[in-house]
Amino acid sequence: MNTLSERQDIPVEHRWAIREMYPDVEAWEQEFSGTRELIEALAAFKGKTGKSADTLRGAIDAELALSRRISNLYTFAKMQLDEDTRIGEHQALVSRMESLSVAAQEAGAFLVPEIMAIDKAIMNLYMGAGPLAEYKQYLDNILRFKAHTLSEKEEALLAMAGDLASAPSTVFEMLNAADMKFPVVEDAEGNKIQLTHGNFIPTMESQDRTLRQNTFKAYYQCYQDHIFTMASLIQAEVKKNQFFARARNFKSAREAALFENHVPVKVYDQLIEAIHRNLPKLHQYISVRKRILGLEEMHMYDLYVPLIPSVTKKMDYSEAKAQVIESLEPLGAEYVETVRSAFDQGWIDVYENAGKRGGAYSWGTYDSKPYILLNYQGTLDSVFTLTHEMGHSMHSYMTHHRQPYLYGHYSIFLAEVASTTNEALLNDYLLKRVKDKAERLHLLNHYLDQFRTTVFRQAMFAEFEREIHGAVEAGGAITADGLKALYRSLNEKYYGPDVVIDDEIAIEWARIPHFYYNFYVFQYATGFSAAIALSKAILDKEPGAAARYLEFLGAGRSAYPIEILKRAGADMASGVPVDQALERFSELVEEFDRLTRE
Repeated sequence: MNTLSERQDIPVEHRWAIREMYPDVEAWEQEFSGTRELIEALAAFKGKTGKSADTLRGAIDAELALSRRISNLYTFAKMQLDEDTRIGEHQALVSRMESLSVAAQEAGAFLVPEIMAIDKAIMNLYMGAGPLAEYKQYLDNILRFKAHTLSEKEEALLAMAGDLASAPSTVFEMLNAADMKFPVVEDAEGNKIQLTHGNFIPTMESQDRTLRQNTFKAYYQCYQDHIFTMASLIQAEVKKNQFFARARNFKSAREAALFENHVPVKVYDQLIEAIHRNLPKLHQYISVRKRILGLEEMHMYDLYVPLIPSVTKKMDYSEAKAQVIESLEPLGAEYVETVRSAFDQGWIDVYENAGKRGGAYSWGTYDSKPYILLNYQGTLDSVFTLTHEMGHSMHSYMTHHRQPYLYGHYSIFLAEVASTTNEALLNDYLLKRVKDKAERLHLLNHYLDQFRTTVFRQAMFAEFEREIHGAVEAGGAITADGLKALYRSLNEKYYGPDVVIDDEIAIEWARIPHFYYNFYVFQYATGFSAAIALSKAILDKEPGAAARYLEFLGAGRSAYPIEILKRAGADMASGVPVDQALERFSELVEEFDRLTRE
């Protein structure tokens, strides 16, 4: 039995250097105690924000200084806890920061309403003045919400409704995670397996088709047993979104959700239209899957089983580093040298240790390194995770170095572009160098399934969200039977004639937590598509493509996300990047089909 190493036994060179932020708890405590002064400094501007351009800038700068301090304190506390979640002192720091953050939010609650209350003509004069010249984008982004901001009393009522509004997702989480009980299933040899949320997907990837079928039917029967409750929760979520959209004078819940990132509704529609144009490409891949699996009938429970036996070759961390660095060379010497230094200067916490948080992430602050938490296992997935998180960290690094703190962060709409671009470059690198046919097929299978699940499947989710919200906004009702019929029809459309659409798949919507995220999932598909389109231009050495991409990485919030992507070469309002990405998908399907026939 392997025992996890304790934190102190992990070599220093494989641990992140977060003590560069605060060398010890005393230094952290000193800044923590000084934060009260920053809160008081911000609160002193209440009622005075609009008196002059200088006062307005002073209020904004006070809020930014407080935000910056809170960010540093909280991020360090949480990352220190993630090193070893068993340590009570670290848990206490996070708890104290959560309370301090609430106090800071309360102190600054006046700022945006007071900015909105400034007369338009006066605000135009202020924004033309020297003290606020660089604040125009920041102020524009606040002022565009003015038409959707209510009176103080109305805003207070909406805020009070916040706890009630979270009820659908909270009840779903409790029902799904705590109350849902799954049965024991049998494989082809009669071995019994206790089905859980955690082993559902791994079981669906099993080569044992009897186990896959039994798992599929048993898992969805549990949701069928609660189907009327699940439908009621989805209906409550949709009506909640509709209520807040109407209260804030939006035409639809979708418009309200996309407004936050200044994304036009047509971007959402263009994504779905582009996916519809390219569904024959997915149908082709499904046909290839059916042929390779040797099935007379392919069912929904056959979609996740790997087509190529897993390549078990391990890659040690030093080799992974080298391959990631080399794969990023198309982005230029400056980018590569920064990545190289990231490996040597304490950006990355590499290995699992006892008590360490699982998974992986990129995190940090404007003033810190963009740290990366890994739990490196030496698998192909681990290598892709490494370059994925490095993409996030380089996005943060370049934004922090090219933008003032005011614009030194990037929109969630853009967040997955840099990480997925890195993955695309690594995949291209590996495919150009792999000599073993089985390894090549494994890489192709891995990449094609990424396309299927991240672009096609998430777009199907997005279309489902659009349709159910549209039905309610048109005066219709949501029922369990209606949801099942819609979801079944979408699966028929997306997966095509070579798949038997099992009755159970019509229930899948009931288990998807993302349907409580208010039109979030479409961003997975747009981000992936943009990344593939941009990486292809870079790899094809289109003039200026790499330089435009680096400008994208450094843009932060200096402009709206759609404009930033367009400058980089991905106009998401046109649908062209989706077409370009799926053309690459089609090329890979053709190669995969050919190689598996040879």
